[in-house]
Amino acid sequence: MQRSVPYVAALATLLAAGAVSARAQDYPNQPVKLVVPFVAGGGVDVAARIIAPRLAEELGQPVVIENRGGAGGSLATAAVAQSPPDGYTILFGTGSTHGTNPNVYPKLSYDPVRDFTPIVLCTMSPLLLVVPPGLPVKSAAELIALARSKPGELTFASYGTGSINHLGAELFNSMAKIQANHIPYRGAAPALTDLIGGRIQYTFDGISTAMPYVQSGTIKALGASGLKRTPIFPDLATVAETALPGFEFTTWFGFFAPAKTPAAVVELINRKTNNVLAMASVKESFAKLGIEAAGGTPGALADKVKTEMEKWATIVREKSIRVDQ
Repeated sequence: MQRSVPYVAALATLLAAGAVSARAQDYPNQPVKLVVPFVAGGGVDVAARIIAPRLAEELGQPVVIENRGGAGGSLATAAVAQSPPDGYTILFGTGSTHGTNPNVYPKLSYDPVRDFTPIVLCTMSPLLLVVPPGLPVKSAAELIALARSKPGELTFASYGTGSINHLGAELFNSMAKIQANHIPYRGAAPALTDLIGGRIQYTFDGISTAMPYVQSGTIKALGASGLKRTPIFPDLATVAETALPGFEFTTWFGFFAPAKTPAAVVELINRKTNNVLAMASVKESFAKLGIEAAGGTPGALADKVKTEMEKWATIVREKSIRVDQ
């Protein structure tokens, strides 16, 4: 008996759905690739290497890290978006890939919401507002007062135009109502070198890179960028506490799967990752880097992405920031 085209199409859809369901039930039966969208050795990579071996134990399969840097993490993120939605390719996304990049790059080859299924928010960490030891200020409020007394004379550094600490500093400037000159660098190391030398007056830097300099007195920390104090510097007040109520930005990392990844697979990875993040050994390893384990539901990560997208869209419009590709 001849079947109609709609009947055949519907049957094909049902068969495909059944195959996906069967694969989801067998998951995982092969190694899982965790794509880190930055080069090896950086903060994102270090955090991934703390999580990966424990997650492998939880899943019963190897979790293999693949570093793919370029374009602020956009190249690897786009590649994961185009990967099969089977749970075997996961992105270790960040506030750059799913927060700042969509706002500063005029043409992005992925959509941070449409092309991904959030799995779990893994970590969060504030940055430190740091200045040279010779700058005559002892707090964020005093830095703001100095900048107001010398409009347009102070300079601040970033890891590069459109980076998280560039936008965070612009948020600081906007809320403080100060004018300062942005100097973009190629990463944290050269920025800190010029900060130590007094050639720039302030920057926001990650705890893991700034910590040894702060502890040695080579640079001064004026505040943390989170809403609560960081456990690694419990006596250091937040910028929100001392100068700008409500000021907040953090670096964060989370797991994302390609869109249409089966819900059962997402739920399994979420549950197993939450187990890892609750481990004392993982928390201790994170603490040494000034990172806090997060965790939670896929919805919590989706909400984080939405909030970040909206926050940075506002400051990008106000400051007319864009990165030409």
